[in-house]
Amino acid sequence: MPTFQNTTASSIIFLLTGVPGLEAFHTWISIPFCFLYATALSGNSLILFVIITQPSLHEPMYYFLSMLSTTDLGLSISTLATMLGIFWFNAREISFNACLSQMFFIKLFTVMESSVLLAMAYDRYVAISNPLRYATILTDSRIAQIGVTIVIRGTVMLTPMVALLKRLTFCSSRVLHHSYCFHPDVMKLSCTDTRINNAVGLTAMISTVGVDSVLILLSYILIIRTVLSIAAPEERKKAFSTCISHIGAVAIFYIPLISLSFVHRFGKRAPPYVHTMIANTYLLIPPVMNPIIYSVKTKQIRKAVIKVLQYKEI
Repeated sequence: MPTFQNTTASSIIFLLTGVPGLEAFHTWISIPFCFLYATALSGNSLILFVIITQPSLHEPMYYFLSMLSTTDLGLSISTLATMLGIFWFNAREISFNACLSQMFFIKLFTVMESSVLLAMAYDRYVAISNPLRYATILTDSRIAQIGVTIVIRGTVMLTPMVALLKRLTFCSSRVLHHSYCFHPDVMKLSCTDTRINNAVGLTAMISTVGVDSVLILLSYILIIRTVLSIAAPEERKKAFSTCISHIGAVAIFYIPLISLSFVHRFGKRAPPYVHTMIANTYLLIPPVMNPIIYSVKTKQIRKAVIKVLQYKEI
Protein backbone atom coordinates (compact mmCIF):
# COMPACT_ATOMS: atom_id res chain seq x y z
CA MET A 1 0.00 0.00 0.00
CA PRO A 2 1.57 3.31 -1.01
CA THR A 3 2.20 6.06 1.49
CA PHE A 4 2.08 9.80 0.96
CA GLN A 5 3.69 12.78 2.54
CA ASN A 6 1.92 14.48 5.43
CA THR A 7 -0.68 16.75 3.87
CA THR A 8 -3.56 18.88 5.06
CA ALA A 9 -7.03 17.45 4.75
CA SER A 10 -8.31 20.18 2.43
CA SER A 11 -5.86 19.25 -0.35
CA ILE A 12 -6.14 15.47 -0.26
CA ILE A 13 -7.84 13.24 -2.79
CA PHE A 14 -9.32 9.98 -1.50
CA LEU A 15 -9.79 6.80 -3.50
CA LEU A 16 -13.12 5.02 -3.04
CA THR A 17 -13.44 1.23 -3.33
CA GLY A 18 -16.07 -0.85 -5.11
CA VAL A 19 -16.31 -4.53 -4.18
CA PRO A 20 -12.78 -5.71 -3.24
CA GLY A 21 -11.64 -8.77 -5.19
CA LEU A 22 -14.53 -8.51 -7.65
CA GLU A 23 -13.38 -5.50 -9.68
CA ALA A 24 -13.60 -7.48 -12.93
CA PHE A 25 -17.32 -8.01 -12.31
CA HIS A 26 -18.21 -4.41 -11.43
CA THR A 27 -20.29 -3.97 -14.60
CA TRP A 28 -22.38 -7.02 -13.72
CA ILE A 29 -22.60 -6.03 -10.06
CA SER A 30 -23.92 -2.63 -11.14
CA ILE A 31 -27.07 -4.24 -12.61
CA PRO A 32 -28.72 -5.17 -9.28
CA PHE A 33 -27.55 -1.87 -7.78
CA CYS A 34 -29.16 0.05 -10.65
CA PHE A 35 -32.36 -1.90 -10.10
CA LEU A 36 -32.31 -1.12 -6.37
CA TYR A 37 -31.68 2.59 -6.96
CA ALA A 38 -34.44 2.75 -9.59
CA THR A 39 -36.83 1.00 -7.19
CA ALA A 40 -35.91 3.31 -4.29
CA LEU A 41 -36.19 6.53 -6.30
CA SER A 42 -39.40 5.62 -8.14
CA GLY A 43 -41.06 4.01 -5.10
CA ASN A 44 -40.44 6.89 -2.72
CA SER A 45 -41.30 9.48 -5.37
CA LEU A 46 -44.60 7.68 -5.99
CA ILE A 47 -45.40 7.59 -2.26
CA LEU A 48 -44.71 11.33 -2.00
CA PHE A 49 -46.80 12.05 -5.09
CA VAL A 50 -49.87 10.14 -3.89
CA ILE A 51 -49.72 11.70 -0.40
CA ILE A 52 -49.47 15.21 -1.87
CA THR A 53 -52.18 14.75 -4.51
CA GLN A 54 -54.74 12.64 -2.62
CA PRO A 55 -56.75 14.67 -0.05
CA SER A 56 -57.80 11.45 1.72
CA LEU A 57 -54.16 10.96 2.76
CA HIS A 58 -53.77 14.39 4.36
CA GLU A 59 -53.58 12.90 7.84
CA PRO A 60 -50.77 12.78 10.46
CA MET A 61 -49.77 9.17 9.73
CA TYR A 62 -49.26 9.91 6.03
CA TYR A 63 -47.49 13.20 6.67
CA PHE A 64 -44.92 11.25 8.67
CA LEU A 65 -44.73 8.66 5.88
CA SER A 66 -43.97 11.48 3.41
CA MET A 67 -41.11 12.56 5.70
CA LEU A 68 -39.81 8.98 5.68
CA SER A 69 -39.93 8.87 1.87
CA THR A 70 -38.10 12.22 1.70
CA THR A 71 -35.26 10.96 3.91
CA ASP A 72 -35.06 7.74 1.87
CA LEU A 73 -34.78 9.75 -1.34
CA GLY A 74 -32.04 11.88 0.21
CA LEU A 75 -30.16 8.79 1.40
CA SER A 76 -30.31 7.20 -2.06
CA ILE A 77 -29.24 10.35 -3.90
CA SER A 78 -26.34 10.89 -1.46
CA THR A 79 -24.60 7.68 -2.59
CA LEU A 80 -25.90 7.29 -6.16
CA ALA A 81 -23.14 9.22 -8.00
CA THR A 82 -20.11 7.67 -6.31
CA MET A 83 -21.41 4.12 -6.19
CA LEU A 84 -22.47 3.90 -9.84
CA GLY A 85 -19.45 5.99 -10.89
CA ILE A 86 -17.17 3.28 -9.49
CA PHE A 87 -19.11 0.39 -11.03
CA TRP A 88 -19.52 1.99 -14.47
CA PHE A 89 -16.46 4.19 -14.99
CA ASN A 90 -14.02 3.16 -12.22
CA ALA A 91 -14.28 6.81 -11.06
CA ARG A 92 -12.72 6.32 -7.64
CA GLU A 93 -11.32 9.76 -6.84
CA ILE A 94 -13.16 12.12 -4.50
CA SER A 95 -11.84 15.35 -3.00
CA PHE A 96 -11.79 15.82 0.75
CA ASN A 97 -14.46 18.55 0.71
CA ALA A 98 -16.74 16.45 -1.51
CA CYS A 99 -16.12 13.52 0.82
CA LEU A 100 -17.09 15.65 3.83
CA SER A 101 -20.28 16.79 2.10
CA GLN A 102 -21.30 13.27 1.18
CA MET A 103 -20.52 12.00 4.68
CA PHE A 104 -22.57 14.80 6.26
CA PHE A 105 -25.66 14.12 4.12
CA ILE A 106 -25.45 10.34 4.58
CA LYS A 107 -25.28 10.80 8.35
CA LEU A 108 -27.93 13.55 8.30
CA PHE A 109 -30.48 11.48 6.39
CA THR A 110 -29.69 8.44 8.58
CA VAL A 111 -30.33 10.44 11.75
CA MET A 112 -33.43 12.04 10.19
CA GLU A 113 -34.80 8.62 9.27
CA SER A 114 -34.29 7.43 12.84
CA SER A 115 -36.07 10.56 14.12
CA VAL A 116 -38.97 10.10 11.69
CA LEU A 117 -39.37 6.48 12.81
CA LEU A 118 -39.55 7.74 16.40
CA ALA A 119 -42.19 10.32 15.41
CA MET A 120 -44.16 7.57 13.66
CA ALA A 121 -43.98 5.41 16.81
CA TYR A 122 -45.40 8.35 18.80
CA ASP A 123 -48.11 8.75 16.15
CA ARG A 124 -49.15 5.11 16.55
CA TYR A 125 -49.11 5.39 20.35
CA VAL A 126 -51.41 8.44 20.30
CA ALA A 127 -53.73 6.82 17.72
CA ILE A 128 -54.12 3.65 19.81
CA SER A 129 -54.05 5.04 23.36
CA ASN A 130 -56.01 8.25 22.79
CA PRO A 131 -57.93 8.00 19.49
CA LEU A 132 -60.53 10.65 20.39
CA ARG A 133 -57.85 13.33 20.85
CA TYR A 134 -55.62 12.13 17.99
CA ALA A 135 -56.52 14.98 15.61
CA THR A 136 -56.18 17.64 18.31
CA ILE A 137 -52.79 16.35 19.55
CA LEU A 138 -51.19 15.86 16.13
CA THR A 139 -52.31 19.03 14.35
CA ASP A 140 -50.79 20.15 11.04
CA SER A 141 -48.77 22.87 12.79
CA ARG A 142 -47.41 20.42 15.35
CA ILE A 143 -46.39 17.97 12.63
CA ALA A 144 -44.62 20.80 10.80
CA GLN A 145 -42.79 21.69 14.04
CA ILE A 146 -41.73 18.06 14.46
CA GLY A 147 -40.40 18.04 10.87
CA VAL A 148 -38.37 21.23 11.40
CA THR A 149 -37.06 19.90 14.72
CA ILE A 150 -35.90 16.68 13.05
CA VAL A 151 -33.85 18.64 10.48
CA ILE A 152 -32.38 21.04 13.06
CA ARG A 153 -31.55 18.21 15.47
CA GLY A 154 -29.64 16.26 12.84
CA THR A 155 -27.78 19.31 11.57
CA VAL A 156 -26.75 20.53 15.04
CA MET A 157 -25.62 17.08 16.21
CA LEU A 158 -23.65 16.16 13.10
CA THR A 159 -21.99 19.43 12.09
CA PRO A 160 -19.30 19.26 14.85
CA MET A 161 -18.57 15.60 14.00
CA VAL A 162 -17.91 16.40 10.34
CA ALA A 163 -16.25 19.80 10.94
CA LEU A 164 -13.69 18.25 13.32
CA LEU A 165 -12.34 16.18 10.44
CA LYS A 166 -10.97 19.43 8.97
CA ARG A 167 -8.31 19.55 11.69
CA LEU A 168 -6.86 16.17 10.72
CA THR A 169 -3.82 15.54 8.55
CA PHE A 170 -3.32 12.45 6.43
CA CYS A 171 0.07 10.82 5.87
CA SER A 172 -0.69 7.24 4.89
CA SER A 173 -2.90 5.46 2.36
CA ARG A 174 -5.68 7.49 0.77
CA VAL A 175 -7.74 4.39 -0.04
CA LEU A 176 -11.18 4.23 1.62
CA HIS A 177 -12.84 0.87 2.02
CA HIS A 178 -16.33 1.75 0.77
CA SER A 179 -17.94 3.21 -2.33
CA TYR A 180 -18.93 6.28 -0.32
CA CYS A 181 -17.35 8.33 2.48
CA PHE A 182 -17.87 6.67 5.86
CA HIS A 183 -16.83 8.57 9.01
CA PRO A 184 -14.79 5.81 10.76
CA ASP A 185 -13.19 4.91 7.43
CA VAL A 186 -11.85 8.45 6.92
CA MET A 187 -10.57 8.72 10.49
CA LYS A 188 -8.52 5.52 10.11
CA LEU A 189 -6.44 7.19 7.39
CA SER A 190 -5.37 10.09 9.61
CA CYS A 191 -2.00 10.30 11.32
CA THR A 192 -3.45 12.82 13.82
CA ASP A 193 -4.87 11.89 17.22
CA THR A 194 -8.54 11.10 16.52
CA ARG A 195 -9.76 10.51 20.07
CA ILE A 196 -11.80 13.73 20.06
CA ASN A 197 -13.32 12.80 16.70
CA ASN A 198 -14.20 9.34 17.98
CA ALA A 199 -15.77 10.75 21.14
CA VAL A 200 -17.81 13.40 19.28
CA GLY A 201 -18.94 10.90 16.62
CA LEU A 202 -19.96 8.31 19.22
CA THR A 203 -21.79 10.95 21.27
CA ALA A 204 -23.66 12.19 18.20
CA MET A 205 -24.84 8.70 17.20
CA ILE A 206 -25.77 7.62 20.74
CA SER A 207 -27.72 10.83 21.38
CA THR A 208 -29.64 10.45 18.12
CA VAL A 209 -30.01 6.92 16.74
CA GLY A 210 -29.27 5.32 20.13
CA VAL A 211 -31.82 7.41 22.04
CA ASP A 212 -34.39 7.04 19.25
CA SER A 213 -34.17 3.24 19.31
CA VAL A 214 -34.74 3.16 23.08
CA LEU A 215 -37.72 5.53 22.82
CA ILE A 216 -39.21 3.50 19.94
CA LEU A 217 -38.94 0.36 22.09
CA LEU A 218 -40.56 2.19 25.01
CA SER A 219 -43.37 3.39 22.71
CA TYR A 220 -44.13 -0.17 21.68
CA ILE A 221 -44.12 -1.38 25.27
CA LEU A 222 -46.78 1.26 25.99
CA ILE A 223 -48.66 0.36 22.80
CA ILE A 224 -48.68 -3.36 23.69
CA ARG A 225 -49.88 -2.56 27.21
CA THR A 226 -52.69 -0.42 25.80
CA VAL A 227 -53.71 -3.02 23.21
CA LEU A 228 -53.77 -5.83 25.79
CA SER A 229 -56.17 -3.77 27.90
CA ILE A 230 -58.70 -3.81 25.04
CA ALA A 231 -61.32 -6.44 25.79
CA ALA A 232 -62.51 -7.30 22.28
CA PRO A 233 -60.07 -9.60 20.38
CA GLU A 234 -61.12 -8.10 17.04
CA GLU A 235 -60.30 -4.59 18.26
CA ARG A 236 -56.91 -5.81 19.51
CA LYS A 237 -56.11 -7.31 16.13
CA LYS A 238 -57.15 -4.11 14.36
CA ALA A 239 -54.98 -1.97 16.67
CA PHE A 240 -51.93 -4.20 16.16
CA SER A 241 -52.44 -4.25 12.39
CA THR A 242 -51.99 -0.45 12.21
CA CYS A 243 -48.43 -0.91 13.55
CA ILE A 244 -47.23 -3.67 11.21
CA SER A 245 -45.87 -1.37 8.49
CA HIS A 246 -44.02 0.78 11.02
CA ILE A 247 -42.51 -2.28 12.75
CA GLY A 248 -41.26 -3.45 9.35
CA ALA A 249 -39.72 -0.04 8.64
CA VAL A 250 -37.99 -0.02 12.05
CA ALA A 251 -36.62 -3.54 11.49
CA ILE A 252 -35.16 -2.86 8.02
CA PHE A 253 -33.54 0.34 9.30
CA TYR A 254 -31.98 -0.89 12.55
CA ILE A 255 -31.01 -4.48 11.62
CA PRO A 256 -28.59 -3.50 8.79
CA LEU A 257 -27.28 -0.61 10.93
CA ILE A 258 -26.54 -2.91 13.87
CA SER A 259 -25.08 -5.55 11.51
CA LEU A 260 -22.69 -2.98 10.03
CA SER A 261 -21.56 -1.91 13.52
CA PHE A 262 -20.92 -5.53 14.54
CA VAL A 263 -19.00 -6.31 11.35
CA HIS A 264 -16.77 -3.25 11.82
CA ARG A 265 -16.06 -4.16 15.45
CA PHE A 266 -15.90 -7.95 15.41
CA GLY A 267 -15.58 -9.00 11.77
CA LYS A 268 -12.01 -7.97 11.10
CA ARG A 269 -11.21 -11.43 9.70
CA ALA A 270 -14.19 -11.43 7.34
CA PRO A 271 -13.41 -10.98 3.62
CA PRO A 272 -13.40 -7.30 2.55
CA TYR A 273 -16.35 -7.78 0.20
CA VAL A 274 -18.50 -8.80 3.21
CA HIS A 275 -17.92 -5.37 4.81
CA THR A 276 -18.71 -3.66 1.50
CA MET A 277 -21.92 -5.55 0.82
CA ILE A 278 -23.27 -5.00 4.34
CA ALA A 279 -22.37 -1.30 4.16
CA ASN A 280 -24.22 -0.97 0.84
CA THR A 281 -27.17 -2.95 2.18
CA TYR A 282 -27.41 -0.62 5.17
CA LEU A 283 -27.90 2.36 2.84
CA LEU A 284 -30.02 0.77 0.10
CA ILE A 285 -32.43 -1.66 1.76
CA PRO A 286 -34.54 0.85 3.78
CA PRO A 287 -35.18 3.17 0.77
CA VAL A 288 -36.07 0.17 -1.39
CA MET A 289 -38.26 -1.69 1.11
CA ASN A 290 -40.18 1.12 2.85
CA PRO A 291 -42.39 2.01 -0.17
CA ILE A 292 -43.05 -1.71 -0.77
CA ILE A 293 -43.99 -2.36 2.87
CA TYR A 294 -46.35 0.61 3.09
CA SER A 295 -47.90 -0.10 -0.32
CA VAL A 296 -48.57 -3.74 0.58
CA LYS A 297 -49.57 -3.36 4.24
CA THR A 298 -51.43 -0.02 4.23
CA LYS A 299 -54.76 -0.24 2.38
CA GLN A 300 -55.17 3.53 1.88
CA ILE A 301 -51.69 3.86 0.34
CA ARG A 302 -52.26 0.79 -1.84
CA LYS A 303 -55.56 2.16 -3.14
CA ALA A 304 -54.05 5.59 -3.81
CA VAL A 305 -51.06 4.10 -5.66
CA ILE A 306 -53.34 1.89 -7.81
CA LYS A 307 -55.57 4.89 -8.55
CA VAL A 308 -52.60 7.02 -9.66
CA LEU A 309 -51.13 4.22 -11.79
CA GLN A 310 -54.49 3.52 -13.45
CA TYR A 311 -54.95 7.23 -14.19
CA LYS A 312 -51.49 7.37 -15.83
CA GLU A 313 -52.35 4.38 -18.02
CA ILE A 314 -55.50 6.15 -19.22
